[in-house]
Amino acid sequence: MGFRTVLIESPSKCTYQGGYMIVQVEDDVHKIHLSEISSVVLSTQRVFLSAYLLSELSKNKIALVVSDEKHNPIGQYLPLYGAHNTSSRIVEQLSWSLPQKKRVWQKVVQEKINHQADLLSLVDLNDESEVIRQYSLDVRSGDSSNREAVAAKYYFSALFGNDFCRDNDTPLNAALNYGYSILMSTVAREIVSRGYLTQTGICHRSEFNQFNFACDLMEPFRPVVDKTILSRFEGDFSKELRHHLSDLVNEELPYKDGRYRLSSVISGFVQDCLNALNKKTSVSEISSFELS
Repeated sequence: MGFRTVLIESPSKCTYQGGYMIVQVEDDVHKIHLSEISSVVLSTQRVFLSAYLLSELSKNKIALVVSDEKHNPIGQYLPLYGAHNTSSRIVEQLSWSLPQKKRVWQKVVQEKINHQADLLSLVDLNDESEVIRQYSLDVRSGDSSNREAVAAKYYFSALFGNDFCRDNDTPLNAALNYGYSILMSTVAREIVSRGYLTQTGICHRSEFNQFNFACDLMEPFRPVVDKTILSRFEGDFSKELRHHLSDLVNEELPYKDGRYRLSSVISGFVQDCLNALNKKTSVSEISSFELS
């Protein structure tokens, strides 16, 4: 699996030749071998991509993220069939029991809230951290009491101030949305590469969202984005910040017996969740990571 995120911000022509993605920017030509690429992010609308390149990106399970004129990611391109046994995986996915989905979702929410508490603690908001951590202890199967939403409201107010609102069109929210989209793209790629559908989630189930399952499993990783933005946001959604967020999957985190790239941690977490959903392992065996 590749490790580079290719961020394209200038008018470019992107083609494929001999295993390489060729990016031509005016008179400069850059070559990146597809084996090194995990995802491609188009942060400008002035890009030409050849159909040959798109085909090879799909064959190599490389996600392509497209942004609008404000640099907000608005779509992504993934292979239709990410594994040789996709058909059987889909049958498997559609047979997951509701109780098992609820138990896995409970674990996902607990992980998310605990990482939110960890981040508050890292920035010396220790009292607020303890409040958030208590919410994680109250999460029931399927999060029937909606502790995720209650914790999120308290968490964002503690982190960014009482006036902060996720629905507002602000540079801060634009940065958060960008980072979350990079996360979702990475999670979606892991799901598809194992032959499962991103459309069918364990909690998210909007008929208008083709990434319901990716939205489910990305939740524990949102505080990784929040941490980066908290330390680097300086009032505007700068080009430098976009670069950092685009390369976030290469940040190393403590996980299991060592330190691993975020992309590898996500891969392990997705596999653990799938194992639990298929009852190959228990929900308690879903591995946690630490915010560094």
